[in-house]
Amino acid sequence: MTQEAFEEHKVRNRLNVVSDGAEALAYLRREGQYADAVRPDLILLDLNLPRRDGREVLAEIKKDDELGRIPVVVLTTSSADEDILRSYQLHANAYVTKPVDFERFIAVIRQIDEFFVSVVKLPPRA
Repeated sequence: MTQEAFEEHKVRNRLNVVSDGAEALAYLRREGQYADAVRPDLILLDLNLPRRDGREVLAEIKKDDELGRIPVVVLTTSSADEDILRSYQLHANAYVTKPVDFERFIAVIRQIDEFFVSVVKLPPRA
């Protein structure tokens, strides 16, 4: 759904998608087939990932000196207080509950893009 929103509504940034938490960490660490992967400026992370849950991925990202500088937006269907609290305890930069309605979802993606690309100053790439 996120990829479709980026494509159909021309969000300015390139979107790279992986299918599970283990693959996400391999991509970020540039392991195996991802040896030449471009380091992302922003990570949109679902909590409900197969193989390695999004909370585990977030913890691994934030304990890594290099990866920990990349802002992580948790973008998930969960609105449970415990997931919100745990995500911020793991140093998520934002927590967004995915809207069910596609048009609203697109609006949320645009707001995330606008905020993290145009409004905030991000650290320089390593």
